[in-house]
Amino acid sequence: MEIQLDFSKFEGLVPAIVQDFETGEVLMLAFMNKEAWESTLSTGRATYFSRSRQKLWIKGETSGHVQMVREIRIDCDNDSVLLKIKQVGNAACHTGYKSCFHKKIENGSVKITGKPLFDPEEVYKK
Repeated sequence: MEIQLDFSKFEGLVPAIVQDFETGEVLMLAFMNKEAWESTLSTGRATYFSRSRQKLWIKGETSGHVQMVREIRIDCDNDSVLLKIKQVGNAACHTGYKSCFHKKIENGSVKITGKPLFDPEEVYKK
């Protein structure tokens, strides 16, 4: 069966949920356009479309924290992707945390879980 993603619903983008292949932890949510999708398929490295920069974004091109794709799943409507990846460098979040989902709602307030694994000021030279 040929792979056909539906890029028509979100202005040419599909959401991509990113999950650690070994632990199942959800690491991040990103978006892919057709070019990012094709790059991911051909290279095995997670590639996304940056909505803020309006350009292709190969995860880890600046930080070195690349994502090697181990498995890809597509939802029933062909408009969302689940990437199961091997996170090289241990941190998926640009703020230095392992997961972008490091904020937990607890008793009506936000609690930060985990500790940053790198200093974004150093890595991204902001």
